[in-house]
Amino acid sequence: MTIVIRILQPDQLHVLDCVAPDVFDYQLNREWSAAFLADPRHHLAVACDGQRVVGMASAVTYFHPDKPIQLWINEVGVSSSYQRQGIGRRLLQTLFALGQELGCQEAWVGTELENQPARRLYQSVAGKAEDFVMYSFHLAEEKSGDF
Repeated sequence: MTIVIRILQPDQLHVLDCVAPDVFDYQLNREWSAAFLADPRHHLAVACDGQRVVGMASAVTYFHPDKPIQLWINEVGVSSSYQRQGIGRRLLQTLFALGQELGCQEAWVGTELENQPARRLYQSVAGKAEDFVMYSFHLAEEKSGDF
């Protein structure tokens, strides 16, 4: 098995036509995928076994008025039959290298406390765990009053 890792470019949307089960959380939407790839601040690293995408890691580069550019790793997914083979680590390392090329000073990712596979992955690439509390705001739901 030869797994090739690459960052998808806007003209490579067709690569997402053949994705193994459980790489992404939901079925891909072609319009959203095209918009993601077209945005120069959005990045999608994929792991391919031949023509089939068996893993992915997505990231966003972003700026703040008071901080240097950062790389936020949004998600890492590897098909269950390909897990524990170093693919997630390679995907992250590819995104880290891209972040360095783009001038990012830091990369970060969050995960749930109970997500032990993700925590092992992030520790394997020298990630340092920090105390973190995340709040979600469901903006698409109808609400009365304040958010």
